[in-house]
Amino acid sequence: MTLPAASLSTGPATASAAPGLLVLHGRELRDGVRLEQTSRFGDDRWVLTPAILQRHERGAVLDFTRVPAAHRAVARELFYGLLSGPLPPGLPRVAITTVRKTFTAISYFLTWVAARAAASPPRPATLAGLTPANLEDFHRHLTVTTRTRGLRAHYRASARLLWHYRAIVSDPLSFDPAGLEGWGEPNHSAWGENRTARIDEAVIGPLLAWALRFTDDFAPDILTAAAEGLQLHAARLAEPGRALRPGALEELLASYERGHRLLPGFCGKPNATFLARKLGCYPSTLRRSPLLAAAATRTGVDTGTYLDARPGFLLGGRPWLDRIAYSTRGPDSLGTLARMLQTACYILIAYLTGMRDSEIKHLTRGCASCQRDSNGTAYRWKITGLAFKGEATTCGVRATWVAGHPAARAVLEQLQPAGQMLLFARLPYREGTRPGSSAAVLTTAATQQALADFTAWANGYCAAAGRAGTIPIPGTGEPLTTRQFRRTLAWHIARRPGGAIAGALQYRHHAIQMFESYAGTSASGFRAEVEAEQAIARGEHLLAMTDQHQHHLTGPAAAEAAARLSAFAGFAGQVTTDSRRIARLMDSHDPAIYPGEYVTCIYSHPRALCAHSDGPDLGTCQPLRCRNAAFTPANRDALRAELARIDASLTRAPALPPYLQHTLTARRQDITTLLSAQEQEEPG
Repeated sequence: MTLPAASLSTGPATASAAPGLLVLHGRELRDGVRLEQTSRFGDDRWVLTPAILQRHERGAVLDFTRVPAAHRAVARELFYGLLSGPLPPGLPRVAITTVRKTFTAISYFLTWVAARAAASPPRPATLAGLTPANLEDFHRHLTVTTRTRGLRAHYRASARLLWHYRAIVSDPLSFDPAGLEGWGEPNHSAWGENRTARIDEAVIGPLLAWALRFTDDFAPDILTAAAEGLQLHAARLAEPGRALRPGALEELLASYERGHRLLPGFCGKPNATFLARKLGCYPSTLRRSPLLAAAATRTGVDTGTYLDARPGFLLGGRPWLDRIAYSTRGPDSLGTLARMLQTACYILIAYLTGMRDSEIKHLTRGCASCQRDSNGTAYRWKITGLAFKGEATTCGVRATWVAGHPAARAVLEQLQPAGQMLLFARLPYREGTRPGSSAAVLTTAATQQALADFTAWANGYCAAAGRAGTIPIPGTGEPLTTRQFRRTLAWHIARRPGGAIAGALQYRHHAIQMFESYAGTSASGFRAEVEAEQAIARGEHLLAMTDQHQHHLTGPAAAEAAARLSAFAGFAGQVTTDSRRIARLMDSHDPAIYPGEYVTCIYSHPRALCAHSDGPDLGTCQPLRCRNAAFTPANRDALRAELARIDASLTRAPALPPYLQHTLTARRQDITTLLSAQEQEEPG
């Protein structure tokens, strides 16, 4: 995909004198794209889409007519260098999407330079003639006109490229702007924590409930309607040779009359186009037919056009929807319902696996698999796709996510036509893939709009049906974003609040699956996200213990716990308990105290029985034997509650099987012994 070495020689003269130079010769191209078909150096518009390999990203174009004519040549030279030209020492080859964002910033800077020169002719019109004072003026201009620090930093970094690429541009900056005093801005918020807002528990619960309702309850009805609609949609009414078969119209009209059904309507008249799709003929043939007008008089015309498939799932004792419209708009239309079902699938996969938006958008048919035990019982589901972040190639690498059954069910292959391999491609029942669209699948922006529409549909349905279960609008008023699902999953795994989805026990099951095998590689970063959330949650718990004197601990490690908590309280001081401060506190002064439901681990590796070198495994804790164990009042209450549950199981009728009864009796004895020892240590 590269040109001969002679074509890649450095220097601005070479690039400027080669209008036929293929600007993407140094980039990997999409399958089926020939390099000879791509943009050349002398073109006014460079189409970058052939080098955008991730399917969910928008197409990109560099339009040099937006750059002032006096600086157009240097802009071409710079962006050829960014795309395929020789790199300055120490600079990496940036992604195509970054090139497009940089073009906006460079255009802004060059427009500013040209406007200054035009307003005051003595001012320098060339980049090489700019002085440090001129760049300081640009910095002040950004401060006044650009509100966000990040965008100002991007504009300054982009302008600095005209110094970095000075060897290949004909009019470079003559000095490095980074050397100017005050060129940069301090970033007091850059502590490295994930600043993506999580989805509030009051929102994620109903959102998941509606997503599950679509995939588990509504999906069969929508898929049946989709199969009917797709067959009608596929009819090519303008193709030659589509004459009306003799007797076909009479037969179709008679079926409507026998079934006491109104003819499909459009604007108060029979929908001849829809009926022509059913019959495979020209719509004009039906519009001229006196039979259709006569049938409309006898049977009547409906207010809309509805599919034959009728919803069968009962909600509250009646069908969840009366009919499904063939039209592309409206809450009961096939296009809207199919899109809502696809969005429900996205919600479940995104939240229950932790996959990124780019990873979900590249899922294909056959990506879900199931593992079964020797009895044929399914016990684990996996989803295989491509991971991109942190990988050496922009094409992605094969990766596998462990998923729960709800997420595996959300891999709904039937929603797409048989020839479409991508699960999140645009659906043919609504927009379809627009002519000229470069995105094979829904873009991130389109999915975020679909999330907002999903909430609106569910709330509208509840209002119309008088049902509870609406999805609250987030308190911030901001719409949901695709990045929030992964962030919220990390938060819930770390904190495990009860009741968010089917109770804490089921959620812990998902958490264990996630940790067993996330993406097959630590490069995903998800484990780090969860561990960071766990550290913050643990820090909040420990601060509460020190501040509210909740550390009335008993057990072999109680004295060690008291010493560590006292030291931790001294480090905490008057620290405000926001998440970023707690994260920094735990990073530097972690007391290695791990609160659990039944035991609090005061971790010390030499004394540990769980054989973990980097922290405890509370799931395999042996509190009767381990010298790291300590017990809070909440731990002792949890043990007493467990003892009561065991007693209830042992005394119920019919009696338990002997082996289970023996196991529970032994566990009861262990808990009784442990509680007796702790009660002797409790403060009087």
